[in-house]
Amino acid sequence: MIRSAAGAGTGTYGSAGAADPDGTLVVRAGRRHVTVRRPGKVLFPDPGVSKADLAAYYRRIAMFMLPQLRDRPLMLERLPDGLRGPRFMQKDTPESWPPWVRRAPVDKEGGIVRHVVCDDSATLVLLADQACLTVHRWLSRTDRLPWPDRMVFDLDPPGNDFRAVRDAAHQLGELLDQLQLPSAVMTTGSKGLHVVVPLNGHTTFDQSRSFAKDVAEALAARYPSRLTTAVRKRARGERLYLDVQRNGYAQTAVAPWSPRALAGAPVAVPVSWDQVEDPEVDARTWSLGDVEAVIEQAKRNPWAGLLTRGRALGPARKRLRALG
Repeated sequence: MIRSAAGAGTGTYGSAGAADPDGTLVVRAGRRHVTVRRPGKVLFPDPGVSKADLAAYYRRIAMFMLPQLRDRPLMLERLPDGLRGPRFMQKDTPESWPPWVRRAPVDKEGGIVRHVVCDDSATLVLLADQACLTVHRWLSRTDRLPWPDRMVFDLDPPGNDFRAVRDAAHQLGELLDQLQLPSAVMTTGSKGLHVVVPLNGHTTFDQSRSFAKDVAEALAARYPSRLTTAVRKRARGERLYLDVQRNGYAQTAVAPWSPRALAGAPVAVPVSWDQVEDPEVDARTWSLGDVEAVIEQAKRNPWAGLLTRGRALGPARKRLRALG
């Protein structure tokens, strides 16, 4: 439940114009009550999404989003004044945040970074209060930071032609099938797709990134006029970039069901492989402008059974070598 502590009284909010920008909302999330300040602050001018709306979305999507965040260090993309203001990436958790917010200490040169870990809906609502428009997650978990349990291929087209992304996803999916690696796919809310492979948690980041690079290079060699692994944009030309850089230690990828800090308030949404072939689906099909459509997609559970059993990369590497 979302209630106002602004002078106008008490109400339930689901639209941008309902809340007093200078008031507060008290949001019940699980066993906690979280205060959302300046709830009427517009974060996305188009389609007019306020901080109250973002809190309501995070609360509704929590049952689907939390399993994708649980036990993972996060990086938060915050825009206190919305899309029209500056943005910054937050890794360390301020001491001023509530003590019930879980922190994951991660060693770094010269000190420790205490990343937020989001295990409950109250923390998600707090992220809305902090104008976190996009949540980025690690590919490993807090108890096994050096060993990822996810590998990500980011299909990044040079322009907005989603047909190239759709084709590349199909080609990558076929190659992963040949390597006997399960995979799931997600719209990024930006331009492309992420293809996610579950790992068994016994592979280092260096090994994962090296293998992902080999897969990407093998695929680019099959379709050299369409695909590339060139890091420099100038070298890519009009080819789609198979980006595997997110598979390094302490790197992050946008979390499933997270909004993107982009015009139109798009959302990164898991989809089925059948949906990839749907001409009505592209990287920005879902947005906060139609939360019901996002919830409906979440209820379809498009990743059901795809990421439950992580794989070792040794057998897959042997199969890749055998392909030549």
